[in-house]
Amino acid sequence: MLKLFSSKKSPSKKQPIIVVSGLPRSGTSMMMKMLQAGGLEPLTDSIRTADDDNPNGYFEFERVKQMSAGDRKWLDEAGGKVVKVISYLLEQLPTDRIYKIIFMEREIKEVLASQKKMLDHRGEKSKISDEEMEAQFREHVKLVKPWLARQPHMDVLYVGYNSMMSAPEPLCKRVIKFLDMSLDLEKMLSVPNAKLYRNRA
Repeated sequence: MLKLFSSKKSPSKKQPIIVVSGLPRSGTSMMMKMLQAGGLEPLTDSIRTADDDNPNGYFEFERVKQMSAGDRKWLDEAGGKVVKVISYLLEQLPTDRIYKIIFMEREIKEVLASQKKMLDHRGEKSKISDEEMEAQFREHVKLVKPWLARQPHMDVLYVGYNSMMSAPEPLCKRVIKFLDMSLDLEKMLSVPNAKLYRNRA
């Protein structure tokens, strides 16, 4: 009997992978928490647990950091889920999948202050000055935005952390529209907490 084989891609590759990205300490963990509250399943291993710097958790997935070493098999199970990928690792995402990227933006001065406080809590110190780090962050963002704009397999929504903390509802509605999913708006709105907005520019 003649068997017919479909040339279509597997469902996991058809379904967009939702990525939350941005600089370190830019609000990516908060957005992950918001999307989870809204009804999305986060891809995380819970290795890095919640602490004083991120009381709601980090929502990290260690295998994301291994993409440059060839570990991309986990992406087969990521369709329809949300995963945090720091902006420096976006280039490692394979081009044979579709991504919807929510890119968190935050005032650089606040990013630096938040990161410095986190290092202080760990008893660590940055190897470079704040001025050097600020220059590196600004240069990275300057390069990564046009790069993202050139990627046909990536759809990007930029979300301001500072605006999210002051007026979350319009931005949450934009996120829901961007993802084209039936997410729970009220539960998403319950996540941003002014008490956790501790490093203001």
